[in-house]
Amino acid sequence: MHLNSEEKVKIFEEYGKGKTDTGSPEAQIALFSVRIRHLTQHLKSNHKDHTTERALKMLVGKRRRLLDYLMRKDINRYRAIIAKKELGIRK
Repeated sequence: MHLNSEEKVKIFEEYGKGKTDTGSPEAQIALFSVRIRHLTQHLKSNHKDHTTERALKMLVGKRRRLLDYLMRKDINRYRAIIAKKELGIRK
């Protein structure tokens, strides 16, 4: 899957601090969530694709580490990102 720059800018505007904010944990978590959703759909139809399965597990781990970091640093920002249902993050 390839996200074009307009789609990425939309994600960064919605979840980050602005359209050029690519480094905040919220923006990265949102970007990882979009990629995780895409890879999950891919694996439903291609269940023998072990390389994609590994990439999915790595992305989920990265997102989990970012969520843990956010929980340690600022619990209110963590709760705000978890509360957004469109990301599909459950706690």
